Amino acid sequence: MKLTQLISKDSVVCNANVSSKKRALELLAELLAKASAKADAFDIFQHLTEREKLGSTSLGHGVAIPHTRTSSSDEAIGAFIKIENGIDFDSPDNKPTDLLFALMVPEHFTDEHLEILSSLASCFSDEALCHNLRSTGTSKELYDRLTGWHITSQAS
Repeated sequence: MKLTQLISKDSVVCNANVSSKKRALELLAELLAKASAKADAFDIFQHLTEREKLGSTSLGHGVAIPHTRTSSSDEAIGAFIKIENGIDFDSPDNKPTDLLFALMVPEHFTDEHLEILSSLASCFSDEALCHNLRSTGTSKELYDRLTGWHITSQAS
């Protein structure tokens, strides 16, 4: 799946004004709700928070992929924020998290959910991509670099 199928330009925020894990999840839930025809931001936030209680979705190296399955969506939807100074996200390496990609999928997307998460983890394990994302100054540039990486990686 290409990232352009998961995320829209309106679901990407560069230099988000976020100072806590809770606020990051709230913002991501708001972005996911805007991209969905029938999902509610508070409901999505509750689902993301419940998932985090099972264990942090941080990958380390400043990256986290909060995710949830819900009956409020008929398709996989993503949202992405870059936080200028990073936040505590219960990372396994205890480093601040500044790149967060949230994923919401329908409840029946069991295998697809795992496949998308695997692709996202692979994407964000690319140090060059993360460096490029961290050096952006606008949401448009952030979206272009994020979605452009996947297209480039598919060609190789």
